[in-house]
Amino acid sequence: MLFLDDCTFQRTHYDILSVNEDASYEEIRAGYRSAVLNCHPDKLQGTRELLEDHHELQQRFLKVQNAWEILSDSRSRAVYDDELQASRQDAETGEEVSFEEMTIEDMGEAIVRFSYQCRCSDYFSIDSSELEELGCSLQRKGTKISLQRPDDAAGTSVILPCGSCSLKICLIIDDTVF
Repeated sequence: MLFLDDCTFQRTHYDILSVNEDASYEEIRAGYRSAVLNCHPDKLQGTRELLEDHHELQQRFLKVQNAWEILSDSRSRAVYDDELQASRQDAETGEEVSFEEMTIEDMGEAIVRFSYQCRCSDYFSIDSSELEELGCSLQRKGTKISLQRPDDAAGTSVILPCGSCSLKICLIIDDTVF
């Protein structure tokens, strides 16, 4: 399960390196090497991607480095896993919500926001760019939008906080057509 907290999307170190939480050291190392090749400033020097998103690439590289430093050391990984588990237990949710219950808002420039009204009258929300970070893809055909999960994401969910109060919902991510 992935978490959104204080309206900021937070991926786990495992997500950043694209490995499972029960990954071996070798799998973590391979994930790190792959991630570093995709965002290292020296590897991308002079490319269009580097020129357009220099700051974003730097941030992504730093996140990859941090994930590697924590997950490559068995002691720091154990502490991180304990903290991750505790944060999941602390995430009390009011209810489970499916995408069919969400309201869709087209934000333009290929961004779609999904929201669900909280009882305080504010909203729980997630947008298409955050879903893409989870590995989901949105496809448009005319007025229909379909959400597709990655093949290995069966039972994926995300915790969404309310924009105003302390309530949270568990959004179940499934293949859906709107």
